Amino acid sequence: QAEDGIRDRSPSRGLGDVYKRQDINLYSETTKSIRITVVPSFLDEHSSPDDSRYVWAYEVKIENLGQETVQLINRHWSITNSLGQTQTVRGPGVVGEQPVLKPGEYFEYTSGTPLNTPSGLMSGVYQMESKNGALFDVSIPVFSLDSPHQPMQVN
Repeated sequence: QAEDGIRDRSPSRGLGDVYKRQDINLYSETTKSIRITVVPSFLDEHSSPDDSRYVWAYEVKIENLGQETVQLINRHWSITNSLGQTQTVRGPGVVGEQPVLKPGEYFEYTSGTPLNTPSGLMSGVYQMESKNGALFDVSIPVFSLDSPHQPMQVN
């Protein structure tokens, strides 16, 4: 279950540090001047392949590139395992917060999700509210949940 497993409310080490690593998968998408960047990572120490339990963390950076203050109101995640089974997670805010982002500001958090297969996909939408009360959706890019336990296929 996303958002209900691994949480890190402590100050993030920052995605700037993550960008410097060569072995990462970084996913980014901008909708209406809000850029969402996600970096997933497999957590071997929290996973148990013999029990079909595979766990990932994902770091998210939400950046306000626009000229207007916005607030993140709700989240909606779709989490799909490698068998095509999809779980939907909806709720207010992220990691217990509904951050307000002034122009140029950003918010970072880390969360996690388990799957019963060694790979999967996540995607979603954040519902944002502008200062004038208008609600709008911001796309979270589709990102891959990969582990070293997934079978390799050669085409």
